[in-house]
Amino acid sequence: MYLLLYLFSHHKIFDMKRIAFLAVMALAALPMKAGRIITDSIPSNILGETVAYNVYLPDSFGTEDRAYPVVYLLHGLSDDYRAWDIKGGMQTVIDELIRSGEAREMVVIMPNAGGPDIHNTWNGYFNMPGRNYEDFFFGELVPEVEKKYNCGGSKGMRAMMGLSMGGGGSTVYCQRHPEMFSCCYAMSPWLDNQSGEVGGDNPQQDKFMLVSEAVKAHSAIAFVEQADEETLARLRTVAWFFDCGDDDFLLQQSMDMHMRMRAAGVHSELRVRDGVHNWEYWHLALRLSLPFVSRNFN
Repeated sequence: MYLLLYLFSHHKIFDMKRIAFLAVMALAALPMKAGRIITDSIPSNILGETVAYNVYLPDSFGTEDRAYPVVYLLHGLSDDYRAWDIKGGMQTVIDELIRSGEAREMVVIMPNAGGPDIHNTWNGYFNMPGRNYEDFFFGELVPEVEKKYNCGGSKGMRAMMGLSMGGGGSTVYCQRHPEMFSCCYAMSPWLDNQSGEVGGDNPQQDKFMLVSEAVKAHSAIAFVEQADEETLARLRTVAWFFDCGDDDFLLQQSMDMHMRMRAAGVHSELRVRDGVHNWEYWHLALRLSLPFVSRNFN
């Protein structure tokens, strides 16, 4: 910068276009604020195993004595806690949005709830025979990470987001615990399962059967249809956003969900963008979802 000041004072030698170019280059060379993703884990007495999770920490974390809002960002069927980082490029997106002022600094928790072998590996966010993941999430994970990473602590400081299986999980968690979350952004969400398709050679041992049945038993659409006025009043305290591609095989569920909520007097946003059920769509969805949750914190 001292060189630029010198050049500016001697502009007879260096014209203004060159000075402007050098100024841009100097600013580009300055260090840019960027968060980081770390991997952590929690031993669960409820699940009888250690559960891994990724955490996004903003640039100021550890340098300022303040609490941060928190987003619980859930992956989909056949993925794990690393998917949002490796496949979704979420750190690049959130760093850019924070630098531009479109998103607040926040902590993002990405817990593990699955794996690629869907017939032999547990997948899903609900309680089901042999695995009580929802009990783990609210009884062990949330208290642990919010204390450890100085985040959350109240409804106005928490948000839920997720894709596909995680989009359905996010929706149901906010339906069943609306006092805990300010908002929910569901991407291509798996909200119901009426197909009866479970797959596998041995349905009695097939874990895909179990998660399919759990999604059916925890239908987010049926929840709205069956809700009484007191429950609907609680749902109105959450900001809802459903985002699904126009060629996504789950599109009808998002449309049904939005219309049922509208009929029940529960406001929600619905966006149908060009796309299918893939990471290109969900990567772009981050650019909508992170500003949305930022606006709804507090």
